[in-house]
Amino acid sequence: MEPLNITAVLAGTALSFVAGWAYYSPKALGRSWATGSGISPEPPATLPWAAMALQLIGLFLLALVVGLTAQSNALFTAIFAILAAAGMVMAQDAFSQKSGTATLIDGGYVVLAGVLMILCQGLL
Repeated sequence: MEPLNITAVLAGTALSFVAGWAYYSPKALGRSWATGSGISPEPPATLPWAAMALQLIGLFLLALVVGLTAQSNALFTAIFAILAAAGMVMAQDAFSQKSGTATLIDGGYVVLAGVLMILCQGLL
């Protein structure tokens, strides 16, 4: 087995986190997501630090899974893990009664993050 590419894991985590800022920005999908989530589309007065910390931890763990599967050339395992995570997020959104649009946006972000993580593994 090849050693874990920790550089790619950290880069995938960071790139996915920054991509989330752009993805959920008001100029991209943020307004549609906020409306579909039942919250104000205006930025909050203070940053949601706890949510951001949890997001960063979750992204790191997903990037770690992608990195571990890259060690053994198990790309399909990584893809299925990413799709499972997206499905779980979308199910939670459905239980929370978010709109279909907000649900697809959230699931799409997980897939985007996974693609970025796989790319980091392949390029770094």
